[in-house]
Amino acid sequence: MKTRRLLTLLALAGVVAASYVLLVRPQAAQAVTAPTAAAPRGGVPLVRLAAAEQRDVAVEVEANGTVVPLSSVEIRPHVTRQLTQVHVKEGQFVAANALLFSLDDRVERAALDRAQAQLARDQAVLADLERQYRRSSELSSQKFISASAADGVQTQVESQRALVQADLAAVRSAQVDLSYTAIRAPSAGRVGVVNVYTGSLLQANAVLASVTQIDPIAVSFTLPEKGVAALLGAAKSGPVAVSAALPDAVLTGRLSFIDSSVDAVAGVIRVKAQFDNTGTRLWPGQYVQTRITLSRLRGAVVVPLAAIITQSDGALVYAVDEQQSARPRKVRLLHAFGNLAAVDGLKAGERVVIEGKQNLRPGVKVNVGRDALLADAGSRP
Repeated sequence: MKTRRLLTLLALAGVVAASYVLLVRPQAAQAVTAPTAAAPRGGVPLVRLAAAEQRDVAVEVEANGTVVPLSSVEIRPHVTRQLTQVHVKEGQFVAANALLFSLDDRVERAALDRAQAQLARDQAVLADLERQYRRSSELSSQKFISASAADGVQTQVESQRALVQADLAAVRSAQVDLSYTAIRAPSAGRVGVVNVYTGSLLQANAVLASVTQIDPIAVSFTLPEKGVAALLGAAKSGPVAVSAALPDAVLTGRLSFIDSSVDAVAGVIRVKAQFDNTGTRLWPGQYVQTRITLSRLRGAVVVPLAAIITQSDGALVYAVDEQQSARPRKVRLLHAFGNLAAVDGLKAGERVVIEGKQNLRPGVKVNVGRDALLADAGSRP
């Protein structure tokens, strides 16, 4: 009986040992070999480089602009009169002082004729008094009449001269009233919608149409306040070029206006540029992309923007020396344009890392790909 129990215990121990060998040992082997499988193959990071180059860089600012006319005037009559003729069509381009509308002018012409007739009568009386004064002066000098009689004639002459001046003022006033019946264009431009027709009774100050100046024309846009100093400096040194990009062309104009104050809420300043618009490429209300050149950096060092690492204490790049070691270099960003940037802190010809920066630490050896080195910083798209 004891022998049978002993054999049973030995059999159970064998089963437990076999289970340990089959289950526990493979898991332990897998746990030991797993870190080895996850370890990186090779310790040299692969990077891509670009060579810094020296060039003149234009400091440009881009902004969305709106095309605005230099002038847009609503045409309104000064008097209530019947419209006798419309001389223009909607959308027509007119010259300055071109006749647009004619109003009934019979009342104004009659008033002008009356004022001119009064002037002619008073001028005739003045001429007669002046002749009398000359004769009185001669008689007075010969003692045929008293001096007081000659002085009385002189007083009449001076009074009549004042009356003639009043008549001249009345004639000019009548001419002004008559001019209100012929409505002319205040400037060259394009006529908008005409709101009246021949025969209409026009009320004073009613809108008849508008004349908008198209050529030249302006583009209004805003710039960040941090560029105000450079903008004012550029404006003092001479004409500032401004370009406006259209889908099929780029037009060039010049800066014409800088606002007198900065918008404290938005932190921008409003400026305008004037463009020749002979071909009417620009239209009021149109949105365009503008670019203004504030200054030029002479002999600046340029690198791809992808090479710059921004940190809380500034910017840096990784430069690779002849021993293929990556060294961090502190740089100061002067101006970013497109996918390039002008920096201070590097020399022309130094190679900087543009891909693979996340795997670098100071002094680490790097592996440069066969075609990784770019000929110049501007060749990278």
